[in-house]
Amino acid sequence: MKKILYVAIREFLATVMTKGFVLGVLLTPTLIALMVFLIPRLITEGPPKIEGQVAIVDQTGIVAGNLAVSLTAQRFAERRAEIQSRVQWMAGNGIGSGNARRASTRAPDLRKPEEMPQISTVVLPAGSDVEQEKIPLKRPLLNKNGDPSIRLALVIIHQDAIKPEEQNAELPSYDLFVRGQLDDRLVEDIHSGIQEAIGAARLQEAGLDANNVVKLLMVKRAETRALTAEGEQKNSMMWNSILPVAFMILLLISILTCGQSLLTTVVEEKSNRVVEVLLSAVSPMELMTGKILGQMAVGFLILALYTGLGIVALASFAMLGLLKPALLLFLFISYLLAYFMIAAIMAAIGSAVSELRDAQSLMMPVMLCLMLPWFLMMPISRDPNSMLSVVLSFIPPISNFVMLLRMASNTPPALWQVGLSILMSAAGVYVALRFAAKVFRVGLLMFGKPPTFGTLIRWARMS
Repeated sequence: MKKILYVAIREFLATVMTKGFVLGVLLTPTLIALMVFLIPRLITEGPPKIEGQVAIVDQTGIVAGNLAVSLTAQRFAERRAEIQSRVQWMAGNGIGSGNARRASTRAPDLRKPEEMPQISTVVLPAGSDVEQEKIPLKRPLLNKNGDPSIRLALVIIHQDAIKPEEQNAELPSYDLFVRGQLDDRLVEDIHSGIQEAIGAARLQEAGLDANNVVKLLMVKRAETRALTAEGEQKNSMMWNSILPVAFMILLLISILTCGQSLLTTVVEEKSNRVVEVLLSAVSPMELMTGKILGQMAVGFLILALYTGLGIVALASFAMLGLLKPALLLFLFISYLLAYFMIAAIMAAIGSAVSELRDAQSLMMPVMLCLMLPWFLMMPISRDPNSMLSVVLSFIPPISNFVMLLRMASNTPPALWQVGLSILMSAAGVYVALRFAAKVFRVGLLMFGKPPTFGTLIRWARMS
């Protein structure tokens, strides 16, 4: 037992003390933190402050006045404020209203009219030559901040945009021509202004007041609350869909990182003949067990680090109520079961080949098994109690991933299914470890042509 412990400590330190591991483990959380916290503060959501002119050819004769109002800086700011309020409501429904309010205070104030595009409108005669009016849009901009007299867009309001020529016919709308490389956010603002103006003119033509119609159609969306045995809970569709994926990523990263490292070290020590020296001090079984336990500790370190970061993120968004302690417990149980199975297979493959490139063909079936839960993640998450989800929960080695997805969903499985899945995974681990031990004992000192899976099975039967 002491020799196994020495091998495990050596394997752990040899992995975690390298610069590549430290950078790899620390760099990813740093990049995630930058994306989550820094980038949104650096990106401005408002269009750049520019000046220019929008020409209008109104063939109806009643839209141009409304459009001139819709394209003012004040209306730009009001529409931006409406969009921002909807975004803040969605954020509040997902991460807590207090955090949404704090986020909004840090965001730039997009509701100030002086920060909006300064657009002037010019109404052209209804019979203007459209092709001739397009020519000013092709002239280059001499000032990047804009010129009040430069034409930015040309709007053509169709003659029957307000009232169709035939009864029950579809209402045409408008044509919009813009200057090349015009900011897409400004283009969207112009579209919104045109649609607002045409809609108001249509309501006016029908004898309705636009403001009253908007108020009647505006229905504030209520918060969704889930009823559970513990009581009412605020339900967030965003977090409910993210949580299962996050657990899958945590499990896969920790297992793949350690499994690949175990395979690499075994192959390198075998190809460099270091293993022959090691076998003079320890038995093959002690060496394999020590390596698996050492890499298991590395995986626990990675899992604990990323789980801790996730808990801190949830706490900062006041969403810790979504994370149940049973999920964390099953995450570590799933890690142990899935890791021992994958690590045993990786150790067996590493002992059977002499170069890393020879291991690629043997690793392909293993990687396909690990990727299968990802391919089926959507149907499993949407229907965790379907026949497919239940059956896959009892088939190692993917059973741990599938059961973790089901437990993190809105409808977790029954306890007997969780227990049976753990028993089936434990049986799979036992078989995998016995198989790996036999292959490891035979293949560790064998060189030459890389074996196939059939060869590995024959080695297991021989020993």
